[in-house]
Amino acid sequence: MFREIWLVFRRELTLSLRNPAWIGIGIMQPVLYLVLFGPLMERIVSSTPGFPPGNAWVILTPALVLQLGLFSMFAGFGVLADLRNGVLERMRVTPVRRLALLLGKVANGVVQLLVQALLILVIAFVFFDLRAPIGGVALSVVIVLMLGVALSSSSYAVALVLKSEEAFVPLLNTILLPIILLSGILIPITQGLAPQWLYTLSKINPFTHIMDADRAAFRGDLTVDGLLTGSVVVFVLTVLTVWWGARTFQRENA
Repeated sequence: MFREIWLVFRRELTLSLRNPAWIGIGIMQPVLYLVLFGPLMERIVSSTPGFPPGNAWVILTPALVLQLGLFSMFAGFGVLADLRNGVLERMRVTPVRRLALLLGKVANGVVQLLVQALLILVIAFVFFDLRAPIGGVALSVVIVLMLGVALSSSSYAVALVLKSEEAFVPLLNTILLPIILLSGILIPITQGLAPQWLYTLSKINPFTHIMDADRAAFRGDLTVDGLLTGSVVVFVLTVLTVWWGARTFQRENA
């Protein structure tokens, strides 16, 4: 199994390295947020009660890294391209397990996500007033990578079911925007900031709890209150989506 995963991963990584533009494209939006939104965030945090602990950069930077994880929802475009070019058809006649096909592709996405996340963190530490414990930052990155595994697995599953870019794009846009707005990525949704109805609605969104745990880890708050709910949510989400993705790969590539 591990050899099969490695073979699929190596193929996917080789294709990615042939066009390394994904590095710059992936981090461009977070960097713009750091440069153009970060200074405004500093003023907002210093003059507005209700924000989580920490300065603006401790609040904003983990959110931007987590946003990279949310963009793993677009991973399904790779499967649609493989379908269109007949790559999956050729893989069906090989002895490679369908789970290995999924995990090899997911592993490539996780490596890309890790590279982009590290670049954002380096930029934030070097050029902005970011001060955060290394252990907490590492745990925050682990949470983001688990989210990347979950969302890329589900994205591959949805893409295999739909088999159409025309249906896949509007579905992603419909799902992604409410998730971003309700998870408090740019402005945290707390009881001190949001009206009660919006705060309640945000707590229904599982990604809000992941965002809260990510920020808690980033600022070094390793307590049960800070990490438990979000960690459980991201773990359960990862297990369920990998299972769903594997089942879909098995069924659609039988």
